Amino acid sequence: MSIKDIVHRCRETNDYASLVSAIPYACTIGMGCMKAGDEVIFTLPANHSNIGNPTLPAIHGGVLGGFIEQSAQLHLLMMMETPTFPKVVDLSIDYLSAGLFRDSFAECKVLRMGRRIANVSVVVWQAKKEEPVATARAHLLLS
Repeated sequence: MSIKDIVHRCRETNDYASLVSAIPYACTIGMGCMKAGDEVIFTLPANHSNIGNPTLPAIHGGVLGGFIEQSAQLHLLMMMETPTFPKVVDLSIDYLSAGLFRDSFAECKVLRMGRRIANVSVVVWQAKKEEPVATARAHLLLS
């Protein structure tokens, strides 16, 4: 089944879990998706395989970065009229604090979407949305 078909089916059912499960890396890190009204929240459950620092324990920075990248791409894919998988041109991540061994959540906002390039911001938090663990800005190629 193509990405277009998966996105269309997800829009009809308002359940984007099958879209997330179609991405191998998202499955590897255990990524999920919750839709609440118009908002989409991406989830990264506390998995032992995602730990980078076992003494804290804390999530590996690369896993957190991959979660941010996948969240931006999937969010944009959900918003596009003609869904094609966007490619990351540039990703800038600000790690604000250690991502402890807890469930993590990401919220994305499309700041600008042109014909070829989109700009997406991502905020990742664990305990409180007002206390982000990381923020990011991504530029993605749409065609």
